Amino acid sequence: MRRYVLRKQWRIIHGARLLWLDTGAGSADLRGSAEADLKSAIVFLLQSIIVGLAVAFLVVLVRPELLPAIGARPGAQPFSYADAVDRSAPAVANVYTKKLVQDSDSPSARTRFRVSTNYASAVIIDPEGYLVTNFHVVAEAAEIRIQLSDGRIAEPDLIGVDPETDLALLKVDLGPLPAVPLGSSRQLRIGDVVLAIGNPYGLTKSVTQGIVSATGRGLLNLVTFENFIQTDAAINAGNSGGALVNARGELVGINTAVLAQDRGTEGISFAIPVDLVRGVVEQIKQNGRVIRGWLGMTPDDLTVAERAALGLEDNIGILLSTINADGPAYRAGLERGDVILTINGEPILSQRQALLIAAGTNPGDAVEVSVMRDGERFKTTLIAAERPELL
Repeated sequence: MRRYVLRKQWRIIHGARLLWLDTGAGSADLRGSAEADLKSAIVFLLQSIIVGLAVAFLVVLVRPELLPAIGARPGAQPFSYADAVDRSAPAVANVYTKKLVQDSDSPSARTRFRVSTNYASAVIIDPEGYLVTNFHVVAEAAEIRIQLSDGRIAEPDLIGVDPETDLALLKVDLGPLPAVPLGSSRQLRIGDVVLAIGNPYGLTKSVTQGIVSATGRGLLNLVTFENFIQTDAAINAGNSGGALVNARGELVGINTAVLAQDRGTEGISFAIPVDLVRGVVEQIKQNGRVIRGWLGMTPDDLTVAERAALGLEDNIGILLSTINADGPAYRAGLERGDVILTINGEPILSQRQALLIAAGTNPGDAVEVSVMRDGERFKTTLIAAERPELL
């Protein structure tokens, strides 16, 4: 009896282990019961899997659009950019201009002119009817017409232009219009998906897709103030002034130029960043033109050898190649050949950087400049003036 009691307690506490240790008749019954339970569990699991697969098949068959959403990660790029196009495309208008151009360049031929019709694009940025396009689209145009996405045609007023950024502001009075939501070009990253929407070759509402290849691109000699977004989205004649939008349908740039097309060039296009567009548009609205600061000097980049000879490190420094007579730099005592090291405490690495800093000041602002002359360093203060037009 004592042995029976011990086995009874062992069974209660370690019943699973007893199935392996005990070889009696009672353990055989337990094994049979366990095998039956295991078979039932396997049958139930297989039935569940089959039913689940059948339900999934029917759902995908009836609602195939749900398939891309399965297993989607938060923040993943959309399978389709149709929503982004629906959000931004109604704000993109077609622009048609007419210009008188000389028909012959021969000095002996009789001077003749013909009417040239060109295609371009514009973007509605304000429901009140303000549109942005490129300056080169409307420059010297005898007639400008726009066609909205709903088919309406109007002759816009030219509110103002800024040739130094290649931007122009138009306005139409057609009641409330669908304006594109403005994004932030400062937040763009290389590799972000972008869409170019415009009117290439008169093919209205055309959309091409690419990625951001670079930001802050300059030294292209296209305009004075270059800070382009480079993209491989296809941009052709007629896309000028059109919208570059992100995957959410927000405006991030105004398409403006492509690199010269030849057999060795493909997929290199440029857009003016929307953060620059905002500032230009506000200035034109307020003043009819853009008012920028000017320091009265023309800088030039130093070569590596010149920096080494001057003992400069970290690529800091630009050379003053020209000092404008009676300009802010001249009045502050700067001379041709001086090397600018910092402007308002910011190390200067390129002439483009110095030009953008100067343009970002307002007339009357005090600008502190760190200078090196003949190996000696000193600081001086310039009072910014208003930048002359088309300097």
